[in-house]
Formats: sequence, C-alpha cells, structure tokens
Amino acid sequence: MKISDIYNNKTSLPLSFEVFPPKGDEIDSKIDRLIDELNILKKFNPKLVSVTYGAGGSNRDTSFEIVNRLKADEFNVMPHFTCICTKRSTIRAHFNELQKMNIENVLALRGDEPKDNKICYMDFKYANELVEYLKSFTDFSIGIAGYPEGHISAPDLNTDILNLKKKVDAGGDVIFTQLFFDNSKFYNYLELLKRNNINIPVVAGILPISSYAQLDKMLSLAKVTIPDALLSKIEKFKDNNDYIKKLGIEYATNQCLDLIKNNVDGLHFYTLNKSYSTAKILENINL
Repeated sequence: MKISDIYNNKTSLPLSFEVFPPKGDEIDSKIDRLIDELNILKKFNPKLVSVTYGAGGSNRDTSFEIVNRLKADEFNVMPHFTCICTKRSTIRAHFNELQKMNIENVLALRGDEPKDNKICYMDFKYANELVEYLKSFTDFSIGIAGYPEGHISAPDLNTDILNLKKKVDAGGDVIFTQLFFDNSKFYNYLELLKRNNINIPVVAGILPISSYAQLDKMLSLAKVTIPDALLSKIEKFKDNNDYIKKLGIEYATNQCLDLIKNNVDGLHFYTLNKSYSTAKILENINL
C-alpha cells in the first residue's frame, strides 16, 4: 500500500517502524534476529517498515535482502534510498530491482557525506533532485525527511524548511521527521510548514532512549534538544542502563500520548532493531 494512501486516507493512527541492516560477521543470523524482533511488533499492525540504506549503496545487498524477507512476511516496506555518490544509471538499476519486489514506497534522501570529507557528488547533489528523478520514471510513493529543529548542516531552521519545500514541490508525498524529544519543537515546526504552504502529512519520529551511550551517539549526529528535566535524570543515572531504558519508555509514552491528543498524522519508531521498548510504549498508549 502506498504511503500517500496510508496517511491521506487513514481511519486510525498509522504506526511505522524503522530498522537498519546489521553489519559485521554472521549477517544471516543477525538478519534472522532482526526479522524475529519485527515479528514481535507485528501484533501492533504497523502500516509500514522502513529499511535504511547507506550512502552510495554501501549496504545495498543486505538492505535488499531485508526488504525481500519483510515482503515475504507480509510487511509493507519502504526502503530508504540515497543519492550522494551515486549515478543516475545505478539508481535506475536499483529501482528496477525494487519494482520486481513489488515495492511501492521509498524514502528519498541525500545521504551522509563520506567520512573522509571527499565530496563525491555525481549526478545528484540534493534530495529534491532525487525525488524529481524518481517521479520521472516511477509511480512510487515517495517519503522525504523533515527536521523539526533543522538539519545539522543547515544554517538555520527557516533555510532547512525552504529546502524541504523543494522536496515537496518535486513530488514528495509524506514527511517523516528526525527524532525529537521536545514536542513543542514539533508543533512549532508544523506551524512553520503551514506558513510555507507545505501541506502534506507529517509523521513524528520517536526514539525510545535505551542507554546513555546510544543517546550520546545520536546527539552527535543530529540537531536535537533534550528538555532539561529529562537530561538531568539521564545524566544522574547514565551508568544504570535498566533505569535509562525504563525512563525512555515512560518518556516516549507520554510524548506519544501528547502527540496523539494533538492529532499527529502518524508515529514512526526508530527501533534500533529491538522490539522491547517500542512494544512497551505501544502497550502503554493502547491504540
């Protein structure tokens, strides 16, 4: 089912989960465990599972294998697709593969620049160019990324929203946001989108905090504010993973309840390939 239909014609709150291709040795067994974790979450009737994809297709084979496995287990799948360091011909070939898998959705992203700082723009420089290209030869429904506090490389939020509008105007159907912990930032973002005539569905990205190290890594990669009350608790108990996980579930539960009360278009959980915290949150909000 296309995301344009899921989020524009919804009769209940759509839930979605994000996973990433495992790395290292014993990939097959890691993929098996990942599928097991998602099957635990299946009882919550997700409308979508998104699968990340490295810049330049660095983990394409593993990502596509996961997509195939999820399709076999009757999940609706939205693969991520990056365009940095990638030629048009490569993208065309990869999309031919996705079409053979009967995929209908994709999340179109620029992708992270190489860690060696060697910029490798080929046929694309920005995600809006990828969206426009995909719309020229496919009928895929296209998700795009939004950043409630601005992309980490954007000079300010207003500039980032102008860049988002380019993706919308190019044919983006649904906005999936980066994780956030302060709902007021999300509501302010929605107001700014309206002022800029961006009127497509906006799905809220939720990360259940499970450890201090995990949170610290996420904050190094994204522009995200943590409310002072939450941050003080995390720092006080940062060496107690059981407490942090329980705190993360409680906080995300309250965050989701507030978003639901304010008519959010959908909830997108960054599962980090684990089911426990997301399942507890969904049990708590009792959809």
